Amino acid sequence: MAHALKRLVIGDDPDAWRTAGFSVIGNEIVFGKVTVELAGTSGARGVLGWRIDGVASDVAGIRTVPSAGEVVSPAPRSGLDNTNAIFAIDHVVVETGDLDQTVRDFVEVGMSERRRGQITTPHGERGQSFLWAGRVIIEIVGPIEARSDQRVGIWGLALVSANLQTTSHVLAENISEPRDAIQPGRKIATVNHRALDISVPIVVMSPHVAELL
Repeated sequence: MAHALKRLVIGDDPDAWRTAGFSVIGNEIVFGKVTVELAGTSGARGVLGWRIDGVASDVAGIRTVPSAGEVVSPAPRSGLDNTNAIFAIDHVVVETGDLDQTVRDFVEVGMSERRRGQITTPHGERGQSFLWAGRVIIEIVGPIEARSDQRVGIWGLALVSANLQTTSHVLAENISEPRDAIQPGRKIATVNHRALDISVPIVVMSPHVAELL
């Protein structure tokens, strides 16, 4: 599939993710056709870059990492490969100070904006844009009025669990009680990523209703 997300590189220790119930082979976790590479903590933290098929250059200042020629394993469809039952990436959240310009940057590399919206946050109203990167959604979030003092970066991840009860059991005090998500029929819980020494904010969602039919 054109412009599919293939790899994320995160500045974390693999053991931190193992402690959170993920099956880490070497320094990688496979979520279907997306590989998360854990680059350790000796350098920068957070998401250090990504690779999207068909995109050779950096996008909006987000680093594009070169292909490593890896062979991606099949998706753990039941979530059983990870003891926490998490099996997929639902969406990647990109923060920007200029929503319109960042969307244009993605469009210039051949990606398409699917829809535009608005959300109320503790910091006020924010604009949202949604693009598809294969089976993963890229959600771009920015202020209603553009600001020049905020750089573009990957802020966090929304992951999908086959069983939120299992996820809550494994993560115990490091995950919130599941609550209703914005999408009808789905639940969402927030991971205490700092307590786990994971540098990327994470929420975990139940599957799309269509996937349960």
